[in-house]
Amino acid sequence: MRIETDRLLLRPHAIEDFDALRALMRDPEVMWHITRVVPSDEDIWNRLLRYIGHWTALGFGIFAVIERKTGRNIGGVGFADFRRGLGDAFSASPEAAWVFAKEAHGRGIALEATQAMHAWFDAQPFGGRSVCIINPDNAPSRKLAGKLGYVETGPTQYHGETTLTFERLRPV
Repeated sequence: MRIETDRLLLRPHAIEDFDALRALMRDPEVMWHITRVVPSDEDIWNRLLRYIGHWTALGFGIFAVIERKTGRNIGGVGFADFRRGLGDAFSASPEAAWVFAKEAHGRGIALEATQAMHAWFDAQPFGGRSVCIINPDNAPSRKLAGKLGYVETGPTQYHGETTLTFERLRPV
């Protein structure tokens, strides 16, 4: 499974992505709106294996985002079943996720990658409704979600913090 855009290659994660994922997940500026906990190598390894396993178990997952010009892994986008326990309405659909290294910020890469992943998702038999959560203070991510067609469905509590839930329906 590969998606190519003008500047990006989206592909399932591989074991070789560990170092890039570690750098991403240990950057406090990148992770500020996601978690303040610095993950151990074990946590990062388990996340990488979860990303890889999603594709085998569910037929969808998180793509590694590779900048075609440099070959660098600059983030991750895709869909997952994270089993967050946020209720049946939320859990009934794949959850969209995106995160990018600082060097990708402000360059339109997030929009390019997330539009590509949603076009792929919408073409799948299981495509249709997707959901996501976003920290209320994460204005850039909320803006991106709006451009992708996500509509806020309300606040909820996740790990003792208020987060916003969103849903998106396949365009007709």
